[in-house]
Amino acid sequence: MPSTIGSTPVRGAAEPATLARRIGLFFLVVYGVGDIVGAGIYGTIGVAAGAMGNSVWLAFVASMVAAMLTGLTYASISSRYPRAAGAAYVAQRAFGAPLLSHCVGLAVMASGLTSIAAGCNVFAQNLSPLMGGIAPQVLIVAFMLLVSGITFWGIRESMWANLLCTAIEVGGLIFVIAVGSKYWGGVDYLEPARTATGPGALSLSLLLSGAVLTFYSFVGFEDMINVSEEVRDPERTMPWGLVIAVGIATVLYIAVSLTAVSVVDPRQLADPTQGAPLVQITRRAAPWLNPWTFNAITLFAVANTALLNFVMGTRLAYGMARQGLLPRALGAVHPRRRTPHVAILALLGIALTLALTGNIRTLARATSVLLLSVFAIINLALLVLQRRRAEPRGRFEVPAIIPAGGIVVCAVMVVHAKPAELLVTGILLAVILALYLALRPRERVAQRPRDPSTA
Repeated sequence: MPSTIGSTPVRGAAEPATLARRIGLFFLVVYGVGDIVGAGIYGTIGVAAGAMGNSVWLAFVASMVAAMLTGLTYASISSRYPRAAGAAYVAQRAFGAPLLSHCVGLAVMASGLTSIAAGCNVFAQNLSPLMGGIAPQVLIVAFMLLVSGITFWGIRESMWANLLCTAIEVGGLIFVIAVGSKYWGGVDYLEPARTATGPGALSLSLLLSGAVLTFYSFVGFEDMINVSEEVRDPERTMPWGLVIAVGIATVLYIAVSLTAVSVVDPRQLADPTQGAPLVQITRRAAPWLNPWTFNAITLFAVANTALLNFVMGTRLAYGMARQGLLPRALGAVHPRRRTPHVAILALLGIALTLALTGNIRTLARATSVLLLSVFAIINLALLVLQRRRAEPRGRFEVPAIIPAGGIVVCAVMVVHAKPAELLVTGILLAVILALYLALRPRERVAQRPRDPSTA
């Protein structure tokens, strides 16, 4: 007979559902590659080539080094604290300041939501002409319902959808490299962009400005930590997955940039009236290819970016709720699907609202500034935790110079932000602060039992 005496648990009582650990190293790497590569390289290569000339590949090398500093910090953190909403958790663990942790978590979430909303608009605008002129707003709603449906269905199903989309978008890049490789060696790969007065000079200043342009092509690795609670053996798998994903993206970017300037003049690549950069390449290297092919690939790339950001955002909301930084309801997990269904519904509403409001380019750039600020805070947090003697070590430790270098890189990137972006960033911070005052997470965090590992 079930016992109800004292604090003895009721026999057969259902325990709260938790996220399911169904992601292995392969799917984690695919998740990272899909999130990092996304649709960014399809447009970034033209702008970067216009600024750097034939030496554009050096910009990708420099930005990879800059991004890898923070990437290695995240790899170390993921081996120490493999939790959803890992950035917010680490900030709270290092500094013990709920306001800072709240801002860190919502800044990452804002970046993901604006990426989703921008992706929805690109997807709808590209698909509308192919669908007989259906209103973009209708396609945005249908697209978001599909993305949220896959996310609710399960993490395994989300990873299979990601695998399909990543295979298509990466396959497009590999195709460009394959058809353009016969042109390799035909130009000087150290020649910078020409100026109005003649040939330019390859300098450190030019390299840094090119790295700033291409740095955001590597952003996405930070999202991987938010699926930690669904990864098998995360202390070992997370660091390897992150480093391998950044490495694969780097190889693709360098090969694509070398191919691009070998086939098409950099000034032409930067001219939007000539068409998308990769379309220009295939127009010469593979004239038999239908130019709509890369429009179709772009649809898959955009859809994949939206899906992965939605998965990240829902796990971030779930993790922050479990930490007491957001309302407890967002930490609920569906008993059958093992997904955070309440967080999925909440973020669906926010993402749809943003997507249907129209132009959000300035907002997207502003959230990128916020994201760089988060990177700086997380690098600093790792430095603090490394110096704390009682803090448990992870399986993947990095020397202090790595997070210190990450802080410097992020500061340089923020300095290059435009005044309008800094203004919108300030407005976003004010909104996050208002949410903090309304939600009062400090009270929930104070009521939570102390993590015994911090004692």
